[in-house]
Amino acid sequence: MDTVKIRNKDMYWDIAADVYFPPGFDAQKKYPAVISMHPIGSCKEQTAGNVYGAALAKAGFIAVAFDASFQGASGGEPRFLEDPTQRVEDVRRVTDFLVTLPYVDAARIGVLGICGGGGYAINATMTERRLKAVVSITGVNFGRLSREGFSGYDPLGALDAMAEQRTAEVRGGPLRVDNYLPPSVEAGKKAGLKDIDVLEATEYYRSPRGEKPHGATSGLFSHRAAAVGWDAFHLAEVLLTRPLLVVIGDKPGGFGAYRDGQEIYGRAASKQKELVVVEGTSHYDLYDKPAPVAQALEKVVPFFKRHL
Repeated sequence: MDTVKIRNKDMYWDIAADVYFPPGFDAQKKYPAVISMHPIGSCKEQTAGNVYGAALAKAGFIAVAFDASFQGASGGEPRFLEDPTQRVEDVRRVTDFLVTLPYVDAARIGVLGICGGGGYAINATMTERRLKAVVSITGVNFGRLSREGFSGYDPLGALDAMAEQRTAEVRGGPLRVDNYLPPSVEAGKKAGLKDIDVLEATEYYRSPRGEKPHGATSGLFSHRAAAVGWDAFHLAEVLLTRPLLVVIGDKPGGFGAYRDGQEIYGRAASKQKELVVVEGTSHYDLYDKPAPVAQALEKVVPFFKRHL
């Protein structure tokens, strides 16, 4: 694995990325490549790289897991910004990087995303035609989540609060950085939290199982308005024509991957599409639990081998 810094001519900061290579890598050959996108409030070392990126490389692909702009080890200010438009633009820039590598077959590039990364991967594939296939692992439409659970089901009220906070900040006030999760599972339960996704996210991100230095699970509140007005699946009936694989667990949670997976499978214009529901599995089981991940990869690897 190599860690690289990606910068394009139109960028003012670097994108940090880990490049995973197949066994017996030969720089004189051409390989298919897969971009692996991390969840919301996460980083490339959490599931995108160490689980799915590594597995795809082992299967013969060049895999690139990168940190979103303004997050992780990537550059960009202000920090902790979760802007869906920027997240999709990051995919284009990583694609730019891949097509310059002599050992990557530019005609065989795909994208995979986990959680919010799954929604971004789907949205990017609609308009970035250099991407030939897309996989969503327990993918979430962050726009829908921002209008619902993340705004307390009051999107207009949330937008008003974001506007007031942004004005306060540009006038010199302190930044408001919200942490999406409680400090521990126990603290969450004491606060009355019962949702499986919130509690299992806390167990993943707040324990040695998934905790990483750049896995912030935080968001800059004043800059979240763009997400409220965005939708990962907009125009999927027209523009999402690439082969699509959607993997979800059958235990629904508050982040909505189960419903989002069902929705995009039905709406996608793709003639080659598949929905895989892993039984007895939750959103966070598909991050790193060996059995559910193995079931996902049993579909993911052949899918990319067929379409890349």
